[in-house]
Amino acid sequence: MTPRVRYGIFGIVGVIGLILLFTHPLIGIVLIAAAIAIPVVAYRALSPGQRRRLRENRKRRQIGG
Repeated sequence: MTPRVRYGIFGIVGVIGLILLFTHPLIGIVLIAAAIAIPVVAYRALSPGQRRRLRENRKRRQIGG
């Protein structure tokens, strides 16, 4: 997934979350929290070696940019 697509998805979810925050506050808060938590949990689920490899690839600009 390219960074532009990723930012677009987060932007859409963020806007929908903000709209729901005013109409249905609980659903809006849950949606915004999920948009933040899912990538964090996925990154933390990687083993230390996988995280190290991911950081090295990002430094070499092979992924994520």
